[in-house]
Amino acid sequence: MVSSDAQMEALVSALPYAEIILGILLIVGIVLQQRGATLGGAFGGDNFASTFYKRRGAEKFLFNATIAIAVILVLAAIANFLLSGL
Repeated sequence: MVSSDAQMEALVSALPYAEIILGILLIVGIVLQQRGATLGGAFGGDNFASTFYKRRGAEKFLFNATIAIAVILVLAAIANFLLSGL
């Protein structure tokens, strides 16, 4: 049977890899949502042609998944900080 200390050490050593994977997934999720964005909009310019609309289907799933990945990434970073024992 594996001791609790060994399990905790395995978790602490796996957390940085999980953070890297979650970070990459978060970047991909954000980039996939940037459809039709112009360079001026990226730097704060107003795009008066854009309209507000309700997300549906895959776009809504991607939006919610991106939020979930961001929350999990923050929780993993906090856990890594607390468990690493600075």
